Amino acid sequence: MQKTFYPKREDIAREWYVVDAEGVNLGRLASRVAQLLIGKGKPEFTPGVDVGDFVVVVNADKITVTGNKLEDKYYYRHSGYPGGLTKIKLRDQLVKFPERVVESAVRGMLPKNRHGRKLISKLKVYRDAEHPHEAQKPKVLEIT
Repeated sequence: MQKTFYPKREDIAREWYVVDAEGVNLGRLASRVAQLLIGKGKPEFTPGVDVGDFVVVVNADKITVTGNKLEDKYYYRHSGYPGGLTKIKLRDQLVKFPERVVESAVRGMLPKNRHGRKLISKLKVYRDAEHPHEAQKPKVLEIT
């Protein structure tokens, strides 16, 4: 009888990937990055076990969206005080905080529990092409 394989901490080999978001559609980028964070492409993938890789996204301010999303899509946040709801258009969010746009899209594709909160911590998003993770020797990943 063959036993079911369950990955242990020492069995997991994590890689670092760098993704250039310039000219890439936001949804395609987010779904591919979420797959890498979860570890869906690995043979040792097990739901509920963190076997995913680290992902560095650069040029977050140069993503593209289709249709009228730049004007019609809003991001909401609340201060916690009565009447503290604030909304901002995607176009303005890309100018002020492009990192939040990518993080929000990826977070929406991850599990909504403590496992998902642990996975999102392995995502590093930067506005321009420079990032401080060269020491990890990240592999370049092309998203078409």
